[in-house]
Amino acid sequence: MTQTTKNKSRTGGQVLVDQLLIHGADTAYCVPGESYLEVLDALHDVQDKFTLINARHEAGAANMAETYGKLTGQPGICMVTRGPGACHAAIGVHIAQQDSTPMILLVGQIARDTTDREAFQEVDYRAMFGPIAKWATQIDDANRVPEYMARAFRVATSGRPGPVVIALPEDMLTDVVDVADARPYTDTHAELSNDSFEALKAEIASAERPLLLLGGSGWSDDSAAAITRFAEVNKIPVTTSFRRQDIVNNLSPVFAGDFGTSTAPSLYAHQNNADLLVVIGARLGEMTTKTYTTITPPNPAVRLVHLYPDADEIGRVYSPDLGLAAAPASVAAALQDVDLGRADTWGNWCDTLHNDYLTDSEAPNGDGWELDMGVALTQIRDSLPDDMVVTLDAGNHTGWAQRFLRFGRPGRIIGSTCGAMGYSVPAAVAASLANPDRLALSFVGDGGFMMSGNELATAAQYGGCPIVLVFNNGVYGTIRMHQERDHPERVSGTTLKNQDFVKMAEGLGAHAERVTKTTDFAAAFERARACGRPAVIELVTNPEQISTRTTITKLRDAARQKATAG
Repeated sequence: MTQTTKNKSRTGGQVLVDQLLIHGADTAYCVPGESYLEVLDALHDVQDKFTLINARHEAGAANMAETYGKLTGQPGICMVTRGPGACHAAIGVHIAQQDSTPMILLVGQIARDTTDREAFQEVDYRAMFGPIAKWATQIDDANRVPEYMARAFRVATSGRPGPVVIALPEDMLTDVVDVADARPYTDTHAELSNDSFEALKAEIASAERPLLLLGGSGWSDDSAAAITRFAEVNKIPVTTSFRRQDIVNNLSPVFAGDFGTSTAPSLYAHQNNADLLVVIGARLGEMTTKTYTTITPPNPAVRLVHLYPDADEIGRVYSPDLGLAAAPASVAAALQDVDLGRADTWGNWCDTLHNDYLTDSEAPNGDGWELDMGVALTQIRDSLPDDMVVTLDAGNHTGWAQRFLRFGRPGRIIGSTCGAMGYSVPAAVAASLANPDRLALSFVGDGGFMMSGNELATAAQYGGCPIVLVFNNGVYGTIRMHQERDHPERVSGTTLKNQDFVKMAEGLGAHAERVTKTTDFAAAFERARACGRPAVIELVTNPEQISTRTTITKLRDAARQKATAG
């Protein structure tokens, strides 16, 4: 890591860039703006040490930075201009907050002497980002840039990770100061005490049907391997929270599935039969608990042990029988060599859950669909590389990936847990640019692609080669599903009339094909992998097949039956 320097005269912008290097940052994603020209100019002098990627939209830049944070565990750096630029980037901050992702958003700001006059693009960023960031602040004195940046890196990575937003007045960035650099930051995390460790072991050992639920951020490949080793030695079934399936290899004999939008009904039944739920790293949010119904707040029916890096989160919704403040990595390291001596007792319970997961993820029979992505994905999944990065958008189409693909380290599943549309394409671009030799596979609906598909141009400019699967069914699928469930046959606002996605992709520099039949997918996918540039495969699917588990007709029938019964 870059060493600190002695005092020397520098602009605020130069000081800021030096701090980025000192704290180990090597990449930032931006849309340039005149409000932070001094930062851009300082970056020109360190091009051999730092990569600046200019995206096509600030939301794309923020999502790329958030993805970088997920992949590396280090703060993803995003730079945007004041006013509209910051507003566009706000969704990335919200994602980072709800997904517990380390991120730093640097926002160019108006000059200090024009504050409170509603100057051009003026916004109070402390007020704007305060509710959705871990820390939002402004640096008004260039002498304090090292102090603020060191704190930003620590806040973003310590405890429960999250986003930091820093406003940078443009005249502060031009001030010339003589200030020392900060020391490289270190993050801080809670660890299990000896007494807490013993209490945790005693809780698990006393159970007859224990169930682990892993989630949240902060899982390295090593900590994922460590918790898997503990579960396998003890034959304890493992589930994951929404879009965290990569923590445990899905083919491990202990993996039982995930709690999210594609959960098997059998897994909910098993959760009801468990007599102990040990939650490590997950918040137990709305998606993981099926809107707080599968686990009832504040007093769950099942005995609950909750381990989380932030003590304030424990007991926030659910009152645990045992709550411990500890980072997932420390818990995994403590448990990895523990044998509780109950494997013979728990073996059948564990095998049942894993076998039910395998059954639910088997290839469907197709049901006469011309293009059935469940069938198509199961045909290629065994040939996919172990380190593949799958990025997910919002929408029912992601159910096919979540249900029928296999995940596990070093592979990654990267998706917004707050349901942000337009996330997957920039996330795949960032993943591909960060690791050019690694397959980055994006799942996005026709609606989501229209929000951020332009970032394929960013991939083409910088040499990224993501493969984007565009599910084109002509509707906002998730909303149509809810609409048909609550107001059957009263379609309003959910129909899309799409343009030619193949021509759009080609115009952005990508290889592109359209697939309408299951039998054509595998060959098209191989051509996309071999093309050596960004690729788009438009998948023309039937809107009737609204999810992996139901159809519009079934939803309408159920609504009619409910109305009749009522």
